[in-house]
Amino acid sequence: MNGFITAVTQGMIAFAATNIDDIIILLIFFSQIDRNFRTRHIFIGQYLGFAAIIILSLPGFFGGLVVHREWIGLLGIIPIAMGIKQLVNRPEESTEVQTVNTEQFHPQSSFLLSILHPNTYKVAAVTFANGGDNISIYIPLFAGQNIVGLGIILAVFFVMVGVWCCIAYLLNRQAHISYILSRYGQAIVPFVLIGLGLFIMYERGTFNLLFGKIN
Repeated sequence: MNGFITAVTQGMIAFAATNIDDIIILLIFFSQIDRNFRTRHIFIGQYLGFAAIIILSLPGFFGGLVVHREWIGLLGIIPIAMGIKQLVNRPEESTEVQTVNTEQFHPQSSFLLSILHPNTYKVAAVTFANGGDNISIYIPLFAGQNIVGLGIILAVFFVMVGVWCCIAYLLNRQAHISYILSRYGQAIVPFVLIGLGLFIMYERGTFNLLFGKIN
């Protein structure tokens, strides 16, 4: 029982400590909900992005390779590209292009289409890019666990992903937060995405990797 409590506690603390900033990203995503960008895209994309982080952290459990944070930082290009695209293409022109027939499918087909939807992968890519540095923390965390402890921590992690999404969703529904996001969100989001991408690349030393080779 002590081992179970310890693993649960470790999982909750590790997730909260490494994903505080993810709440802000989720708030931005939820403020962009429209007919083409749905809540399910955010939830599924968040899980896919976090699952990729976990997969790349598992070598810590088996004792092996480490992904260099400079290369992970290259993923910062994704939110930068998304921000530039939003600046160039105004959202009013593209919000009703798709999803006309989506509601006609059965739930299973709708779920499958949500997984395959480009917006889901955009969320997953930003989630992975923003949380890629967590790999350096999760690898040693996993390395000190037995198979049972690892399973408990992973279960806690994936429950916490859902909790994080729900917190951001509920915060976005608060009147004053919703008002600010709806009034200023469309104008601010592209710059936030570009800034996030630049910060990811800077914080992970990617600029040194790129410009160091040039010099």
